[in-house]
Amino acid sequence: MERKLHLLDSFDAQGSDGTRYKVCAYEHLVRDESLPADGMDHWEPTGQTEYRLADGATVEFSRDGSMRVARTGVELRSRRAP
Repeated sequence: MERKLHLLDSFDAQGSDGTRYKVCAYEHLVRDESLPADGMDHWEPTGQTEYRLADGATVEFSRDGSMRVARTGVELRSRRAP
C-alpha cells in the first residue's frame, strides 16, 4: 500500500536546551485504489499524525501533552499563545 505524508501544521517550540525549534505535524495518507483511474491521484487519511522537527527528527508526544525530541531527549514547549 502506497503511503505519503501531508503537512497539516507547523509551530515554534522552545527546547529545554534554550534552542528554538520548528515542529511540523504530518498526516499519513494512503492511495485509494478503489476509485476508477481518472488520471488523478486519490489519497485518504489514515487517522495517524506524526510530528517532526524541520530537520526531520522525530518528536514524541506524551499523554500529558509534553513533547520531546526522540534522539536527544530535549523537552519542547509550544510557543503558541495560550
